[in-house]
Amino acid sequence: MPSLFASYLRVYEPLTAFDRERQVFWRRYAKEGRDLGPVEGPVRQRTAVLEALGAGWTRLPDLPDEAYVLEWENSLLICPWNLRLRVAEAALNARDGVPAVLADAFVPPVLAGQAKAVVEDWRSGARVLEQGVPRVHEQIATWGVPLRWFAFVDLDEREISLTARRRTLRYRTEISKARRRAHRAVSVLRKSLGDAPITEAVEEGTRWLEEFHPRSVVELDYGGLVNLLPEDKLHEDDSPGLVAAGLSALSRGDADAASEAYEKLVARWRVVQLLERCN
Repeated sequence: MPSLFASYLRVYEPLTAFDRERQVFWRRYAKEGRDLGPVEGPVRQRTAVLEALGAGWTRLPDLPDEAYVLEWENSLLICPWNLRLRVAEAALNARDGVPAVLADAFVPPVLAGQAKAVVEDWRSGARVLEQGVPRVHEQIATWGVPLRWFAFVDLDEREISLTARRRTLRYRTEISKARRRAHRAVSVLRKSLGDAPITEAVEEGTRWLEEFHPRSVVELDYGGLVNLLPEDKLHEDDSPGLVAAGLSALSRGDADAASEAYEKLVARWRVVQLLERCN
């Protein structure tokens, strides 16, 4: 379930990445101005998930198709929300780690069964047979930014706006650049660290990037995290640069410099992660 204090890694695909029916739908959707921007969108997503889970609790409702829309170099790009899948995942997650009696009270078995069927169908059902593996266009992380995401963007690609009405910090780049950086990071990590968790995490992200159209755009959005950090810290933030410096140090065998960059990065984001525990 999306949190207001979350970061996002999104992929926007060109219309040609979708089938003809979807192309017509998304073109009309954009033309009618029905889309919300990345600032307002997470609020609507969260509301949709909460309302869907609270409406009767006995069925998984059909939800409207929504997406983020991006104009990039005279092209229209789409990042679908996949709300029905989000609701199904939220229903299943709500049962995790909860005693059976409480789990059944909040998410009854019939609803959990429907949610499981939606997730399984999305991953390995008829959609896969007809259209190949479906793409989840947005990854969400609460109370921080996964360090591996910074390997996909460059510090020079930062876009920051800290006005009184709107605070945003994001990175946008062509997916071809993100893939090159990802593959380089995997190569360096595998040679230096082997099958370490960070290597596997970056490999997973690299495989995810490979699912999309070659003319897509990748966006790393700090989302609601910008409201947790003071303005000077946001301006000074150079997390992609620290990741790049750490990888460069690893590639030349300088373990001390790599550790220094990593420790700075972890310390910086630990401050945000600890806020989750504040009352």
